[in-house]
Amino acid sequence: MNSSSKGIILLIIFLLQDLCHAMDFEHAPGKVVPVVNHAITQDAISKQGLSAIFKMRLHRWQDGTPITVFVLSDDNPLHKAFCKEILNVFPHQMRRIWNRLVFSGSGQAPIELNSNEEMISRLISTPGAIGYLRSDQIEQGLKELRIQAGGKD
Repeated sequence: MNSSSKGIILLIIFLLQDLCHAMDFEHAPGKVVPVVNHAITQDAISKQGLSAIFKMRLHRWQDGTPITVFVLSDDNPLHKAFCKEILNVFPHQMRRIWNRLVFSGSGQAPIELNSNEEMISRLISTPGAIGYLRSDQIEQGLKELRIQAGGKD
């Protein structure tokens, strides 16, 4: 096989990958978003504030309501997407932060749930709750917490 044939094969592979990627976007479910119990009066939060909540450093909403943080397991695709796309960290980095809090006795880890359905149920039934879902999974009793570009929480 000469070098021009290899180049053509590589070009075909590249185009097929690009086509597959485009098709995934077309059929992809909604984007991952932070979701809160509908009773939370706050509609938006900064990225820093959201990060502080999931790193268990921020414990109350602006109105004083205690925050309850729900997450999925480290290997759950939604959890991975939330960590990478929204918090800009890897799941193992979040796990390290939570383990440090627990083992040092200085804090608690978030409550880990087993499924998206359990996430929906617990978010609806827990005042002050925050978690994450795909935008097309948001049900009555929940609302998306909009992320502000910078600014105060």
